[in-house]
Amino acid sequence: MTRERLGVLSALLVLAADQASKAWILYGLDLPVRENVRVLRWLSLTMVWNRGITFGILNGNSRVGAWVLIAVALIVVALLWGWLRRAESLLTAGALGAIAGGAVGNIMDRLRFGAVVDFIHAHAFGYSWYVFNVADAAIVCGVGVLVLDGLRRRDHNVAGNRAPDG
Repeated sequence: MTRERLGVLSALLVLAADQASKAWILYGLDLPVRENVRVLRWLSLTMVWNRGITFGILNGNSRVGAWVLIAVALIVVALLWGWLRRAESLLTAGALGAIAGGAVGNIMDRLRFGAVVDFIHAHAFGYSWYVFNVADAAIVCGVGVLVLDGLRRRDHNVAGNRAPDG
């Protein structure tokens, strides 16, 4: 499989999982009416309409703000596509695809609902994490993979370019 195909497949899988989970949350579980469902001691499904970006930052309560966030996300997806076409490894391609798929999933929410559907709420030991969704998780994991892969490559290059002792 080529790197580009893997990236596209990764994006499509993330997008499908994200949109299917949101459809189930909204129409199967009817979470907007139920508001909160405890799954485990440390995990709940909690309905949040996120009008901002990741973790509710830059809350775009206006129509203009929502369109600005959509435009920025589309630009990011276009840049990711360009990077994907030049990806040097399958790992990078898969991570870029996951990020792009997550971004497109959240863009679709903004276009349909005016906000992103967030519902996964982890909490433990008196600490509550932000409420997020499958797209957010894919974006964060994809960025994490890119960072770790970049650090690994840097360390490999530094070690490979070191002058011999003596």
